Amino acid sequence: MSTTSTTRFAADYAKRVAGCKKCKLQLPKGEMRLAKIIPNYFVQNTEGPPPDMKQYYHPHCLFEMFFKARANTKVVESSDDIEGFEDLKDEDKEVIVKFIGELDELRAHKEGGTTKKSPKKAAETSSPAKSPSSTAKTTPKKTAEGSKSKEVKEGRSPSKKKLEKVALEKNASGSSKQSGEPNEDSKYNSFHKFAKLCDVIASVSKYTDKSAAVKMFISRDDYNGDMLTLIRLLLPGVDQRVYNIKEKQIIKHFAMIYDFSADELLDSYKNSGDVSKTVRDFIEKNNLSKVNKGNWSIQKVDRWLDKLTEFSKDEEQITHLKFAAKRLSPLEIQYLLRLIMKDLRINAGVKHILEGLHSSAYEAFQNCRDLAEIVERCKEGNISNVPSVVEVSIRLGTPVLPMLAEPCKSVEQAMKRCVNGMFAEIKYDGERVQVHKSGSSYSYYSRSLKPVQHHKISHLENSIPKAFPKGVDLILDAEVLLVDNATGKPLPFGTLGVHKKEKFKDASVCLFVFDILLYNNEDLMMRPLSERKKLLESQMTEIKNHDNGTLKTMIWKAIDEGLEGLVLKDTKSIYEPGKRHWLKVKKDYLEDGRMADTADLIVLGAYYGTGNKGGIMSVFLMGVYDSDSKSYRTVTKCGNGHSDEDLDAINKDLEKKVSRIDCDYDRLPKWLRCSRSLVPDFVVVDPKNAPVWEITGAEFSKSDKHTADGISIRFPRVTRIRNDKDWKTATSLSELKKLYECSKTKSDIDHSYEDETPLYAKKVEEQGDFEKAEELNAESMDADDECSTSNGKNRDTEDASLMPPKKKPKKEQPEQCPAGKTPCKYGADCYRKNKDHKAEFWHPSQK
Repeated sequence: MSTTSTTRFAADYAKRVAGCKKCKLQLPKGEMRLAKIIPNYFVQNTEGPPPDMKQYYHPHCLFEMFFKARANTKVVESSDDIEGFEDLKDEDKEVIVKFIGELDELRAHKEGGTTKKSPKKAAETSSPAKSPSSTAKTTPKKTAEGSKSKEVKEGRSPSKKKLEKVALEKNASGSSKQSGEPNEDSKYNSFHKFAKLCDVIASVSKYTDKSAAVKMFISRDDYNGDMLTLIRLLLPGVDQRVYNIKEKQIIKHFAMIYDFSADELLDSYKNSGDVSKTVRDFIEKNNLSKVNKGNWSIQKVDRWLDKLTEFSKDEEQITHLKFAAKRLSPLEIQYLLRLIMKDLRINAGVKHILEGLHSSAYEAFQNCRDLAEIVERCKEGNISNVPSVVEVSIRLGTPVLPMLAEPCKSVEQAMKRCVNGMFAEIKYDGERVQVHKSGSSYSYYSRSLKPVQHHKISHLENSIPKAFPKGVDLILDAEVLLVDNATGKPLPFGTLGVHKKEKFKDASVCLFVFDILLYNNEDLMMRPLSERKKLLESQMTEIKNHDNGTLKTMIWKAIDEGLEGLVLKDTKSIYEPGKRHWLKVKKDYLEDGRMADTADLIVLGAYYGTGNKGGIMSVFLMGVYDSDSKSYRTVTKCGNGHSDEDLDAINKDLEKKVSRIDCDYDRLPKWLRCSRSLVPDFVVVDPKNAPVWEITGAEFSKSDKHTADGISIRFPRVTRIRNDKDWKTATSLSELKKLYECSKTKSDIDHSYEDETPLYAKKVEEQGDFEKAEELNAESMDADDECSTSNGKNRDTEDASLMPPKKKPKKEQPEQCPAGKTPCKYGADCYRKNKDHKAEFWHPSQK
């Protein structure tokens, strides 16, 4: 049965998130979609024909395929060809009817103005004796080329104009243009050859050699492979598809497929840290595969992966994996699983793969995340030894990598970097979002360039037009977070979640815009930051003068107010996607980390690592001793801060101090209080002999998973091995509670004059002149410029010089410390204003 006779089309509204077959962009719930209904040959049905399979598309994506299709390919000729068309909204019907009209016009033009016949009608009018070969001659290649050139001369491109309007919906990693249809039978499209190429890339250590391996593969004289699919599979991390399957699920699924114990596979996986190699070794060891070299193409693998995204139930996934396992060799199964895990383990990133395509391809990819566009440009530019630059600018609907900031450890470092003056912006602890607006259409992308969940940005479409009344098309770089309606204070990271937002009903989602990359179709990324700022409708605090003292004041003021820190930007800097040319200032970066939240914690357990650290203990469960319950409580998991040499030494030291329990909750010792989700692979035999490490983090936080009264550490890292401490002198639970409370307590200098307006204040009391603030700007959408006179904490003698002198009150007679209070060590000069502090400690000057 031919595809032509069995292919049907349907239209409906997305009931759950699904991916477009062509561009790979997710179709949100409620969005109109078209479906191509074809036989599902992946499912074997001995009792009848194979069941139907639906491939979903954006309407413009499906019709773009029709625009390029051969004359005998079945397409939508009228609305009658679409099942469910009558159930669509009127405006959606108009969109489809318009596409059908454009398609009919284009096809009629290609055939020299004659009325287009459907494949079915053409077959009826043709001679019965006509052979397939003679039928193929009815649409010669040169005719298509001739009509194409004629169309270009006449300036007619009905599909292009339409596609530019809806380009906002195209995926960064998805495909768009690709000249011609690659020959799937080409030897260069063999998935076996792809696996061999990956082996070659992994076998060389130099990154230049890895790029050279890719270049050699695609530069051969007879290369006729599908370059776009090849590059996309070599970069699985860029792929936006979601497979709903994890390592342990794969172990269980293959144990079911081959009828073996999952425990044996799981043990092997823990030792290797590579689930794909575990499965391959298991298949080869037990001679479970009869295939030495599969015949699947990379296109077929790509389609198989597409289908995998539709399955979430174990039974469906097992059936799908079993279908592939019977047709692929162990080597090919290994790389198929690595594609699912989105890590080919060839130690080659996006830069190294794309440089094999073209020396400037990676630079272009920074600006335009559309692989299809970049591959097409490289093809047109003849990539073999031609030093021409691949120029791809930012465009609507295709997110660019966000510009980043590197840690700044001192004010002096900031002054040296930002020689042209700087903008000092509040570093909000929210979620980075890139906003694309094309007329009344909006798209929102996260830092990882994935679509932002709808509930986080649902109401912004009403606010953005008010903020930019003249902005028809624009791309914004911003931060989205919850703000307390009563105080105007930003709420902590993570409160944007559906369940968390319910706890903060008296709060609003706010978009803090700090940069603009495109405005009314003008690319602004090469413009200086100061010019980009002028295009923003913003309310900002201006800090005049470029001096160390003012910057220090801002830093400490931001930290005191519970904000994450500051971001410093050179006023003349251009926007460079993915580059760390900004500076970020946080308290755990300052003074060599001495201002960070730290605790001396006990190593209570350990977890197997993954990847290069597979088979060794590389992540550790840290905790404290609770003297009240005579038990040990968990605080955090920590896997950062150790070098490879340190890890080797730690593993040797812990080898005789730990016992393996394989994440079994029932095997936990009675002295350890640990939640089920955190049970480690190893637990220390005697916590009194366990090592003590100094753990440093951005801040103390609350966690439902940890048992030390829910106290945890955000972004933990090991900063010191405390050989001078043991379980008695390490941080105890009671001490940890005090550290947590102190870290959340705001401290202010008791100046004779001070600015009480916080950096996040809602009202703008005074607006300075933007032109005069050329040296230093403190930005927020909701801020007050009186911060220019505010002072930070008296952290050291240098910062203390920023304050005006204080006048001490005259004492008529010596004061005595009242009973029940402890004298404050700062005495009358104490700078702390916190009420709890004043209630606990006695100050001579108190009245």
